[in-house]
Amino acid sequence: MKRVVVTAALVAAMFGGSSAWSADAEKCKDHPLFTRMANFEIHGCATTEFDAVGFPKPELKEWNNPEDYSTIEGRIRAISYKLKEGATQVSSLQIIRNFQNAVKKDGGAVLGDYGPEVYPILPRTAEKFLAESPSGTSFDRYTIMTLNKGGSEFWIYLCASESYQDYMLLMVEKQEMKQEISVNELEKQINKDGFLTFYINFDTGKAILKPESIGSVDQIAALLKASPSLKVSIEGHTDNVGTPESNKKLSEERAKAVMDAVVTKGIAADRMSAVGRGQDAPVADNRKEEGRALNRRVEMVKK
Repeated sequence: MKRVVVTAALVAAMFGGSSAWSADAEKCKDHPLFTRMANFEIHGCATTEFDAVGFPKPELKEWNNPEDYSTIEGRIRAISYKLKEGATQVSSLQIIRNFQNAVKKDGGAVLGDYGPEVYPILPRTAEKFLAESPSGTSFDRYTIMTLNKGGSEFWIYLCASESYQDYMLLMVEKQEMKQEISVNELEKQINKDGFLTFYINFDTGKAILKPESIGSVDQIAALLKASPSLKVSIEGHTDNVGTPESNKKLSEERAKAVMDAVVTKGIAADRMSAVGRGQDAPVADNRKEEGRALNRRVEMVKK
């Protein structure tokens, strides 16, 4: 039987100061939307104030095809539960149905219900927020739900494992990002430092912009519109995974993808150039994943 294995990628750098993975269950609480299943305790939790998660569309035809997912942005909360030692075991179906019934009773909707016969591939945007169970679990079932509550729209993943007697909730409270950087501040920064850094998301080894990166493209375009005499180079950087030759080629392709996206926002192509720096200019230690994540970046350099 095919199973979906969800790995944990919860590192402090992902959360920008918000509470990250907690091994101490006492620091974690239930989400206000849901009580927990009887005899379960919280194993871990994670919160970030703003990020994006991909949810399969109802008409999804091919797992892991970006066009078949809806990207939902907002405040994210992930909670992992584990059955208490000695408690009566429950089925993964019982866990799934309990939450589905609660959501439907409150006026919400079930968008997807996946069991042993069909295992969609969880997108990486979801994987990185799902807290790892003590057993390094794989899931028997999961469901996708939506619920409007208290003036907010929630999108919910619920994953359950019968073998390991645990379940995990991932909730996105849909909302607009609180804009913290103004065009004037960006202009001051690039005039002072000569460059701006953007962490723009791509699939591993590819140069296709993910939907959650459009905000960075909008910022670049807004700055260029506000500063009509400004000309820049869009420069791609990678970590050191792979060969220097392949990384240089990939970074150039990614820089070109960003430049092309900015052009679609109404910016003349002759105000920009695309450059691939590859792995030659790291800003952090490539021996650690946190450092490699910082090295995978796009810089906007003033000419």
